[in-house]
Amino acid sequence: MHAIYRCKQLHLQHCLIRTFRSQFSSISQTRKNTASPPDSENLNFRNQSQQKTQLQSSDRDTVKWNIAITRHMRKGECELALNVFNSMPNRTVVSWNAVVSGYLLNGEFQSAYHIFEKMPVRDLVSWNVMLNGYVRCGDLAAARELFDRMPERDTVSWNTMLAGYAHNGLVEEAREMFDKMPEKNSISWNGILAAYVQNGRVDEARMLFESKGVWELLSWNCLIGGYVKKNRLVEAREIFDRMPEKDEVSWNTMISGYAQNGDLAEALSFFEECPSRDVFTWTAMVSGYIQNRRLNEAQRMFDQMPEKNVVSWNSMIAGYVQHKKLDMARELFAAMPCRNISSWNTMISGYAQSGDLVQARSLFDQMPQRDSISWSALIAAYSQSGHGEEALHLFGDMRRNNELSNKSVYTCVLSTCADIGVLELGMQVHGHILKAGYERGTYVGNALLAMYCKCGSIDEAYTVFESIMEKDTVSWNTMIAGYARHGFGHQALVVFESMIEANVRADDATMVAVLSACAHAGLIDRGRQYFSAMYPQYGIVASPRHYTCMIDLLCRAGRLNEAQDLVNKMPFRPDAATWGALLGASRVHGNLELAEKAAKIIFEMEPDNSGMYVLLSNLYAASGRWHDVRQIRLKMRDKGLKKVPGYSWLEVQNRIHTFSAGDNCHPEKERIHSFLEELELRMRQDGYVSSVKLVLHDVDDEEKEHMLKYHSERLAVAFGLLTIPAKKPIRVMKNLRICEDCHTAIKHISKLEGRLIIIRDSNRFHHFRQGSCSCGDYW
Repeated sequence: MHAIYRCKQLHLQHCLIRTFRSQFSSISQTRKNTASPPDSENLNFRNQSQQKTQLQSSDRDTVKWNIAITRHMRKGECELALNVFNSMPNRTVVSWNAVVSGYLLNGEFQSAYHIFEKMPVRDLVSWNVMLNGYVRCGDLAAARELFDRMPERDTVSWNTMLAGYAHNGLVEEAREMFDKMPEKNSISWNGILAAYVQNGRVDEARMLFESKGVWELLSWNCLIGGYVKKNRLVEAREIFDRMPEKDEVSWNTMISGYAQNGDLAEALSFFEECPSRDVFTWTAMVSGYIQNRRLNEAQRMFDQMPEKNVVSWNSMIAGYVQHKKLDMARELFAAMPCRNISSWNTMISGYAQSGDLVQARSLFDQMPQRDSISWSALIAAYSQSGHGEEALHLFGDMRRNNELSNKSVYTCVLSTCADIGVLELGMQVHGHILKAGYERGTYVGNALLAMYCKCGSIDEAYTVFESIMEKDTVSWNTMIAGYARHGFGHQALVVFESMIEANVRADDATMVAVLSACAHAGLIDRGRQYFSAMYPQYGIVASPRHYTCMIDLLCRAGRLNEAQDLVNKMPFRPDAATWGALLGASRVHGNLELAEKAAKIIFEMEPDNSGMYVLLSNLYAASGRWHDVRQIRLKMRDKGLKKVPGYSWLEVQNRIHTFSAGDNCHPEKERIHSFLEELELRMRQDGYVSSVKLVLHDVDDEEKEHMLKYHSERLAVAFGLLTIPAKKPIRVMKNLRICEDCHTAIKHISKLEGRLIIIRDSNRFHHFRQGSCSCGDYW
């Protein structure tokens, strides 16, 4: 495609040169006409001669002005070019064309369009330049409209539209344009062939190829490249052997194809037969060895290279990074005679993937120039290593540096927003995505969908889901799981049925989400139906995760005996998650015997799982068995295990506010505590009673009530009520499960305050509205 655009640019330049030549030709003709003056008896001779001399001088000056405009535009000095244009005493169509093409060259489409619309006269070059501008901006609808308006067209016009359609994957439209062309040149034929090849339609490219007798070398290489890209090396070899002539590109394409396909023996055979090896030939072999994890051969080939370019160096550095040999990669990086952005990016990605954020950031800060990949690599590194806030700060720096974000950057940032639960920032990123035109794509669309689901905005999540043009299995799974985790099981199943109707194949994750939805909605019979139909209807073999979902479903319905029977009938050994579901159910239903049995097995499987010790301790405390509580604590101390401290957070005006139990650090603590005291009185009048049995300390009830009042989630909710406008939901995130007493208290608060309060704990979402919760009091 680059070749098509390059040929097209050369064609346009040819048209511009042709126009200049015609002007110079007319000036020369004028000189010829004035070289032999009319008879001296003509009374008007002197006056006419002066006028012609002035005209010649004016034409010469206009050409100089035009050259000045072009020179400024090529330097990116658009304002200076416009000043020259505005100062011109006489403008020709070439002057106008120079300004329009200059603006387009500098990416200022609107300025180019403004000048184009003001042109008093347009020639074919004017139309072609503007058409090319629309195509380069990707606005093919406007390009086609302009094309249809053109008073005349030449081959450049037709080829520009053809290339635009081909570049954007619209092969049928490109073929229609090709078929309608009154005249075709080699650029036209090469363009439509490349359209088929670059869009993966190699068989149609071959049919076109065979329909024409003579092709340029460029086209032969294009077809070979298409077969190589599809790993159809037999056909690639057939075309290669038929070639009337071959160049380095032909040989290098075949060598790369064999190397990338793992046939290094054939690649080496071609390498040795190659009549003329260039740096790309050698680099193809180096890259082939690296891709097939044969680092020693790659290093030997690299050392033998008679000359190296930056791609060669980058390939070898990438090989070391791939093999986790960062010291050798850094040594080679330091020895490079010249580096490009890719060199820096490879090193940054290597350090980032190995978890060395200090070195990655150090190199990033040293970069003389950055691109979107540089920013993306570091943002992803911070995000994936749990440094979410750093990732978001870096994204802010990227925006301030006016660096264009790519899809990878947006997905990393959205993933970070989802993990932290910062909806407001996520919505701002969504705004940037809308401007970039990525929101309907599957890759970014899925990240947006997950962000809204995880940030507690399920309605917006569904809106995004509906807007994704081509939904894949991940899209459907995310929406089903989102509804399930929010407690909207019926809606989850409606989406699942739509998925089946759309002929999208369900997978392992789909059925986990479906069974989870049935569990959250208490749909026992439907859950059993889906579980039984997994293999016969969907071809999915039940895994431990599916059995755990079914056990959870039975436990939620209080059918603990049936749940134990299913555990005993599992075709594989139950894992810790399965026993954890039974332990959780024992907490809800107060079955201490089953809890102790499940906990014992879990401790054998995962002796360092502090969460399960705490869960069993909660059960003992609720039963008043303080001796057993102390025994659990001693075991945890002996094993060096500590209870993960609970904390909650919420986002207010783009700031994260974090709270821990009994928090005295927040600047608004007095206001928050005072508000909670007031709420406590109103809640008691509404029927609220503290669940003091849940406090894991052997203290009096009054002290227990005081401790419950200042749990982290309750502090966060109170702050949200004080700071978030009345019509907006309050969204709070918690790193652990919400405690039973806070769950009861927040139900009362939602009723008394008339607010929607959404809590995301470690297990699910709770939507508190008018005194009830979407979880049905089971979590």
